[in-house]
Amino acid sequence: MKLPIFIADAFTATAFRGNPAAVCLLENTLDEDTHQHIAREMNLSETAFIRKLQPTDNFTEKNTNSTLTFVTLSGELKARKAEDGIVLDFPLYPTFPQDLHEVGDLIKAAIGDTLVQDIRYSPHTKNLLVRLSDSYDRSFLETLKVNTEPLPQIEKTGRVKGLILTLKGEPGGQAAPYDFYSRYFAPWVGVAEDPVTGSTHTILGPYWSEELGKKEMRAFQCSRRGGELDISLRADGRVDMKGGAAIVLEGTLTA
Repeated sequence: MKLPIFIADAFTATAFRGNPAAVCLLENTLDEDTHQHIAREMNLSETAFIRKLQPTDNFTEKNTNSTLTFVTLSGELKARKAEDGIVLDFPLYPTFPQDLHEVGDLIKAAIGDTLVQDIRYSPHTKNLLVRLSDSYDRSFLETLKVNTEPLPQIEKTGRVKGLILTLKGEPGGQAAPYDFYSRYFAPWVGVAEDPVTGSTHTILGPYWSEELGKKEMRAFQCSRRGGELDISLRADGRVDMKGGAAIVLEGTLTA
């Protein structure tokens, strides 16, 4: 069995940045074991399998109004092509104030004496959002040494599955103006740091929208690879996330 396969870097227009994902095109359904074998072989945090639902579907469709629907572990994810990138359609999730005393040990272990300005919790996604002091800048967040190793032992109730560090942006600052920055860590599920995380912006989007009084924002995730997202909050309670994509590998998988 030979299958077309690609590696695409998402949320970037530049190769070797953003979030790498494998995309495998299928003519027929594969069993779950084969899905898992391919995903392990690609050794990336995301592997997508695209299959034609109708014989007339065209993998090379170039209509910018067409929408692809992906079935993920988190539910359906819809994507459509825009002139300057790919737009993902996500729900929005609220966050609630979190008492420092309940998570102080976890935060201390992760970032030491770094000044914290706000702490929020998302029960829908089980993510803890920690906003760093406005006195810090992007370079501070980028170079901050985050100790994720002890976190699963400190918080082992299952209440927290991910840690978001975020910082107010610097409009007119570095190369491009960003409204906010972030980094994401999920050692509870085996991810020390994720390069770029669309799902965390379902939390960051509404949080920073309220803080900044804006519905349209530009975000940068400050991982080593880095990634850019355009965030647009919609009136129907969902959010559009737009980012670029660069194909860095194209080939055939023999299975």
